This record gives sequence, structure tokens and C-alpha cells, in this order.
Amino acid sequence: MAEISFKREIESLKLGDGQTFQGEGIIAVTKALLQSGVSYVGGYQGAPVGHLLDVLVEAKEEMQRLGVHVEPCMNEAAAAAMLGASVNYPIRGAVTWKSIVGTNVAADALSNLASPGVKGGALIIVGEDYGEGASVIQERTHAFALKSSIWLMDPRPELSNIVRMVEKSFELSEASNTPVMLELRIRACHMFGAFEAKANRAAPQSTAQRIPEPAAFEYMRLAHPPVTFIQETDKFRRRLPAAQDFIMEHGLNETRGPQEGEIGIIVQGGLFNALNSRLEAAGLSDVYGDVGLPVLVLNVTHPLAPRQIEQFCLGKKAVLVVEEGQPDYLEQAIGQILRKADLQTRIFGKDVLPMGGEYTQRVLGQGLAAFLRANGRDCGALDAWLASLAAHEEMVRGMLAAPMPARPPGLCTGCPERPVFSAMKVLKGEIGPTHVAADIGCHALATFAPFDQGNSILGYGMSLASAAAVSNTQARKPVSIMGDGGFWHNGLLTGVAGSVFNRNDGVLIIMNNGYSSATGAQDLPSSAPTDDGRGAGVDIEKTLRGMGVKAISRVRTYDIARMIKTLREAILSPAKGLRVIIADGECQLARQRRIKPQNAKALAEGERVVRTRFWVDPEVCTGDHSCIRLSGCPSLTLKPNEDPLRKDPIAHVNNDCVGCGVCGDVSHAAQLCPSFAQIDIVQNPRWIDRFREKWETKLIRRLSGGARA
Repeated sequence: MAEISFKREIESLKLGDGQTFQGEGIIAVTKALLQSGVSYVGGYQGAPVGHLLDVLVEAKEEMQRLGVHVEPCMNEAAAAAMLGASVNYPIRGAVTWKSIVGTNVAADALSNLASPGVKGGALIIVGEDYGEGASVIQERTHAFALKSSIWLMDPRPELSNIVRMVEKSFELSEASNTPVMLELRIRACHMFGAFEAKANRAAPQSTAQRIPEPAAFEYMRLAHPPVTFIQETDKFRRRLPAAQDFIMEHGLNETRGPQEGEIGIIVQGGLFNALNSRLEAAGLSDVYGDVGLPVLVLNVTHPLAPRQIEQFCLGKKAVLVVEEGQPDYLEQAIGQILRKADLQTRIFGKDVLPMGGEYTQRVLGQGLAAFLRANGRDCGALDAWLASLAAHEEMVRGMLAAPMPARPPGLCTGCPERPVFSAMKVLKGEIGPTHVAADIGCHALATFAPFDQGNSILGYGMSLASAAAVSNTQARKPVSIMGDGGFWHNGLLTGVAGSVFNRNDGVLIIMNNGYSSATGAQDLPSSAPTDDGRGAGVDIEKTLRGMGVKAISRVRTYDIARMIKTLREAILSPAKGLRVIIADGECQLARQRRIKPQNAKALAEGERVVRTRFWVDPEVCTGDHSCIRLSGCPSLTLKPNEDPLRKDPIAHVNNDCVGCGVCGDVSHAAQLCPSFAQIDIVQNPRWIDRFREKWETKLIRRLSGGARA
């Protein structure tokens, strides 16, 4: 199961020669893989490249026809290890994940892949999650490419160019016997466009055309001493020059604009569109990218081709290097190339552009204006645009009575993980603070208000491992949070196995919501088997007992009172060792997608349907707002008090309430107030419903002294 259906996208994957593909960037990449004749595709889901694998998983018939093996992997290391097939066989394969975190997980396999190199084309497609829209640590894939001598593509964001770079990546990989990384920025993945499609190619060796005999044993194909020393030399003596020659011969990098000019720009391919918009503002380009000064667009950022850099800079007094993020790898490399060639072209880069952070339109505009001004060029148009931007911001600030309030991200309405953190917050007030090892996933949002829980985040599924050194140094047992996705990704071995082996003391809460929810609701080994899913129904509790965990409790997440009781007993227990609480509660988004069509069908057939929601009695609500502070549900808000003698606003439940009951339950669990009421909305009621409603109304009128209900 994935978050959305990809029926339309699957049809676009079947387009043939001369037909026009129209769609999203990441789907264009997926189509390019099939046009390139891949034999296998694997990966681990994650924004912004998660759709690639989701689409291929759903496109079962087309994959079977082409003989493409598709494998959603347990983690990025497993995906990278799949590329071992291309080490021994001349078959093409691709894997995908979210970078930089996914690349870190895959590091061991990638290093061992890069050392012997590959016979078949090996492509790693990474979602470069960098900048203000990112959800991970701010690092660049470029560092890893340099370290392991893996070639790095950063295609200019235009669909036909991206597709060409995917196809050329396989050729580059085979020409230089080196794996290739293709990084796609967030906007490139989600941009829409069109390109002329080609027919999909079935690989000569695949699940449909099996290899008759295994590869002959070659010790040189192993990343193992003593041949690793030979492989290290081979990287730079043969494979690097071969790659540089291929880049030049096939024109992978683009020279745009006039051939001659005193100044020029060298830009990462992925940044060209943003740069071009500021060049347009300066009167030096148009919307089609017809630039008015020489620009070298690096669709390949590693390796650089020294001859190409020298030719571009020859005769220029200054060149601006537009390289997002730090360190300034490209700027340093270009400077070294020019010095070795005894070219005195002045390099501008991180002196006029910031070392770190996303290169927004404003940042690029400021850097470009400084570069033009330093070289005697008119930048009045850019200065005017920057001034108008500042004036607009000042006008908006003047219109606001106060600064806009912060809007931290939060858990979804009805999220089954919310009541667990509410229970933890209530318990904190009772027994005092406890060290909480947070983890990557939806539950990481509990580090924001109103929960503010989490002392560390060290990696996906790494919470229990991160609490290892804390386990015997605290007055109370540390609590580690882990999702079922993190449990299967990394937590089972690095956390649970290590904790059992070392007899560590602590409490582990596993959020068992049924899916890898934060990455798009993909199935896990523990997901329930369904006709259209991949879940195998592997029981987490049995797995834990098989690993030697003895103290295991299962609690329905919405039962806050029981969750508080179970947590209290686990944290304060004098018994040593790991105690696990499996918090069962289906992902609310997945649940809504499941029950809405069921309810719609039932209503159409005249069946009785009950929808539950909650209501706050305005006469009873005291305005304490503890319900909001302890649950933080988006459907729980404030409204003016209806009583003219009371000034404090009161709690109010919006119509997007899904009836999970956390807001009211947490209030009662914390012994706060009785102002919450459950309302059951009955559609297609039966006679018993009408009879009950009639008598309940009469009873309410009598108890209220005859007032109308």
C-alpha cells in the first residue's frame, strides 16, 4: 500500500517511440530507467524520490513484461548491496533513496561497490534534501561522491535533459566501470513538464531472460585486500580519465550563451533554473534560458573535466561559481584547475554568495548583483528588484499588528501516536522528567510543542542504541521511541539485539501503526497482508521474544489511562533489563483512506453508518486549556467565550475531528475537566435509533427544567 494510487503514472510508463510524456519529474526518471533497459531496481522509500519505487511496485504487469526485478528494501544498505549484481554481470541496475541520511546508511556497501567498480551500468538516484524545505541534516551528497570516487550527476531541471542524463548515466558508468549517482533536488522531483518518450527496452538478461551460468570467479571483482590497492590505483589511472573523456565527447555539460565574453558563470545543473530567473531580472536572459553571457551548466559535478574548465575560462577576467552548500568543493577544484593551467581568471563564489544554506531567489540576486558590480557591469535592474522585495516585506510588517506566530509541524488529526506522548507528558508531571531518546519518523514531531519531548535524534531506528550509554547513569529508566518502520529498518539489530546482549536497562516504545507512515504509508513486514499490498504480517512481539526480550506489553494507543499505568510501571520497575511497550494504533491517514469508501458504499446501499466526533460544552469549559496543552490536536482550537461575564476563550472542536477521543480522554486521564462530550452522528438510522433519540431528548428536557435541548 502506498499513500496514493499511481494508475495514471503507470500508464505514462508504457508510452512508446514519439509519444509525449507529460508528468512529474520523478516519474520521468522512472520512465527513463525503463527506456534504458534496466534489469533490476531497488531502494528505500523517502521524499522526494519515494514515488519512483511506489510506481514500479504498482506497475507489476509492465515490470513482468520487461523482466525487471523490483525490490523495496529493508533499508538503504540493502538497496546499495543490490548493485553487486552489476559488479559481476553486464546488466544495468538502479537503486534509490533519500539523501544524505540514506547515503550514510548505505555507506559501507557503496564503498565496497566503488572499489572494484562495475561491468554493468549502476545508477544510484538520490533525493537531495537540502535547504529550507528539507527534513534532514544539512549535508551534501557531493562529499560522498568525492570520497569514494563515484561520479555525480546534478541535471538541469528540465524533463528532457533529466531523462537524457539518466540514460547517459548508465553509459558513463559502463564506459568508466564506475557507479554513478544522480541527485535530484526537491523541486526537480516535483516539477511538471513534457518530453518525447522512447519505447521501453527489455534487458538482454533479466527475470524474463535468465543468465544461463553464474559469473566465473574473479578475485579482482572483490573489495578485499590485496586487490583493493590495485583497485585504488585503477580509479585514478584508468577510470577517472575514461569518465572525463566520456563527459567531453558526449556533451554532458552544457555551454549556454555567447562563446566569448569577459565574464562568465559556472553553475551546478540543478541550480540553473533559479539562476536563470535572476539573470532574466538583470536583463541577461529570458524565460527560455537564452542567456546573454557565457554560462557553463554542470550536469556532472564530479568529476570535472579540466580541459572543459580551462576552455571555458580562457580569456575571461572573472567567473562566478554558483555552488549551493558547503564546503565549496567545486570552487576549490576549479581554482586548482586554473592555477595548474596558469590561467589568471579571477574566481568569485563564496565571497559573494553564502557558504551554507539554500540559494533562494533573493540570495542568488544579491550574489549576482555583487558579481556584476565588481566587474563593472550594470546591475541596476537587479538592485531595483531587491529594493522592491525589501519594500514589500516592510509593507507586510507594517500591516501586521504583531509578528506572525510560529507554526511548528505537528502530528495529524487523530494520529494514534499523539495519545502516547500525551500520556508521557501527564506522567512527567507525576514522576518527574525522564531521558527520552527520540527517533526519525512521524513521532519526531513530538519534539515540538506541546509535547517538547526528545533529548536526541541519531538516525532512523537508532533511538534505543542512542540511549545505551544513558541506561545506567539515570535515576529513572530512559525511554526510547521507535516506529515500526524504524524497528525493521535498523532498530531490531542496532537497538534491541544490542540492548539484550549488553543487558542494558531501559524502556522502548514501538509505535505499531501498520505502515512506514512518514515516507508515504508503504507496507512493512509487520503490515497486515492484503490483496493489493506487500505486508507479510510478521509479528513484532514474537520477533522481540525471539531476540530474548521478556518484558513486553501491548497497549492500544488511544487508551491513555492504561498507557500511563503501563509507562509508570515500566519506568519505575526495580527489575533490570529492557522493557518494551508495543503501542498499537493504525495510522489515521491510512484508516481514513480505508473507511471512507467503505462508508460511502454503505450509505449508498442504505446501511446504518455511525460517525463519532467530540464537542466541548461552552458552559462547562473553564478556559484552562489543559486539553490543548496535553494533546495538541489540530482540530482542537479556541473560540470566544459565549458568557459575557467570562473573558477567557474556551476550547472548541472543529469539524475536521475524526472522533479519536484523545482530547477528551487526556483531560479525564489528567483529572482536569468534564467539559467534553461524545457525539455519535447516525446516518440511515434504524427505528431503535429514532426511539432512543426521542426518549433521550425528553429526558434532557426534564432534567433541564423544561428548556429545549
